Amino acid sequence: MENNDLLKAVIENVVDGIIIIDDGGVILTANPSACVLFGYEQDELNGKNIGILMTEDDRPQHQDHIDQYKKTGEARIIGKGREVKALKRDGSVFPARLAVSEVKYRDRILFAGVVHDLSFEKKAAEEQQLYTSKLEAIVEERTGFLKNIVKTLEQAKDEVYNALLKEKEVNQLKAQFVSVASHEFRTPLSSIQLSASLVEQYYDKFNREKVIHHLNKIKSSVNDITAILNDFLSVERIEAGKLSPALNELDIKLTLSEIVMQMAMQAKPGQKIDYEHRGMSAKIVLDDSLLRHCIFNLISNAIKYSGEDGVIEVRTLLDENECMISIKDNGMGIPANDQAHLFEPFFRAGNIGAIQGTGLGLNIVKRYVELMQGQINFKSNEKGTIFEIILPVVPAKITA
Repeated sequence: MENNDLLKAVIENVVDGIIIIDDGGVILTANPSACVLFGYEQDELNGKNIGILMTEDDRPQHQDHIDQYKKTGEARIIGKGREVKALKRDGSVFPARLAVSEVKYRDRILFAGVVHDLSFEKKAAEEQQLYTSKLEAIVEERTGFLKNIVKTLEQAKDEVYNALLKEKEVNQLKAQFVSVASHEFRTPLSSIQLSASLVEQYYDKFNREKVIHHLNKIKSSVNDITAILNDFLSVERIEAGKLSPALNELDIKLTLSEIVMQMAMQAKPGQKIDYEHRGMSAKIVLDDSLLRHCIFNLISNAIKYSGEDGVIEVRTLLDENECMISIKDNGMGIPANDQAHLFEPFFRAGNIGAIQGTGLGLNIVKRYVELMQGQINFKSNEKGTIFEIILPVVPAKITA
């Protein structure tokens, strides 16, 4: 008796709903928690079909499961828990977990269902999901923000590194400038000083021939200093972005002929400058001043670094698309180890010996050619060197 009273007390006070149905789905009894859960008064569910507590979708399936179990003994929901949608008296639906067990009572087969309301858990899960989504969004936003900061810092680091590298290069160039200037200026200045003293000496003796000779040496030395200063000035103007091509119409064949004629006067004894033009004979649009500087420099180098009695070949080739200018000498050539550095400022090849120069000439030539949107290439070995300048042909009808 005590056991029955205890069991009844447990069933009537358990928080989950407990409903007993027969094999036809009729409710035999429901504990107080079940009545409260579904919105019914005590004993109001007795005699009703269990279907009134289910949605239209679940009703046929639930009865089918019971009928199938009675016929085959195959348990699809019996002894198992599953999630269902439960229907309250007011028509509202709530999520619930239903666990159905078989009960044998006085030669009858009954079914006990335990209904647990999942509304709180579902709401908590939704809130958790919402919170998680918000948290993920915040994390993603903060992560993006941090990535941007890292990217900005990386860019700043690169900019600072490049700035320091540039400053280092500038300092190196300054040091090289001082070294080259002090070295290259010393020779012509010494020559000027010596020649001036000799002029003074020969002037007193009225030796006109020797006075003129040393005056010419002074002029030549002044021209050397002027050339060095012009090279330094050109580099400064290019670095400062103050130099841009001034396009004008010119005849490439005529221009090169004039340059070759002038440079022939500077050739060593026995040296010959041979010029030949091939292709079209037409006017093109280039910067005459920049072009002349490049050609003068390359032919001057060919004269300087070639021996006497050699031939310097100057060639131009013009077609509808480009103008190619080549200067070939039979000089000492450029050592293979030095060729990669040839166009660097202040660089001088290791085999030039005592031949004077600032090491700026080819660097300026390359940058002038690039300002005219062209390119310069070279090939060199112990038998000589050939430089090729390739420039785009701008139609003469285009003005600067």
